[in-house]
Amino acid sequence: MAAILVLTLAGCSSGSSTGDGAGLVSVKGGLATAAPGHREEAPDISGTTLEGGQVKLSDYRGKVVVLNLWGSWCSACRTEAPGLQELWEKYRDHGVQFLGINTRDNDPANAVAFEKNKGVTFPSIYDPDGTQILRFPKGNLNPQAIPTTMVIDRDGRMAARVFGARTSDDIDSMIRPVLAEQASGTS
Repeated sequence: MAAILVLTLAGCSSGSSTGDGAGLVSVKGGLATAAPGHREEAPDISGTTLEGGQVKLSDYRGKVVVLNLWGSWCSACRTEAPGLQELWEKYRDHGVQFLGINTRDNDPANAVAFEKNKGVTFPSIYDPDGTQILRFPKGNLNPQAIPTTMVIDRDGRMAARVFGARTSDDIDSMIRPVLAEQASGTS
């Protein structure tokens, strides 16, 4: 309980969580992964993007999805954003879709300004109260562990996740193995 209070007061977290979601197994550096035959399906989150459009996770079925949980108020998110954009530009023409979930920003204008300032061009769902985050099975996404990055395979299953800000090399190392897989979880 004290740890949750500290994370809430700190505003964002660069640490890791002790609770892992079903199918995800923690390995070196706080990275949690699941083998293709042991992955759990991600919920079909949906919502209004910061640009005003509608999106749902299932729109990207057949692509590897890099899901990033962030807030404009989070200093670790500001540090991580340029690397995420760099990876988006690297992979967007190779079957990978980036999707953000902006949370705990009471005014979407703050999130829009963040994206403009950081040059972020991939879509983000505006989720100020964490409704979409909480649709994930317990332990997979934590509304208090911001930023968090998750890779979802082409079949819509959770393949990898890491809590806290990471370098573009760290996130790239999460994307590459999942991108190398064929649809239906075969390698």
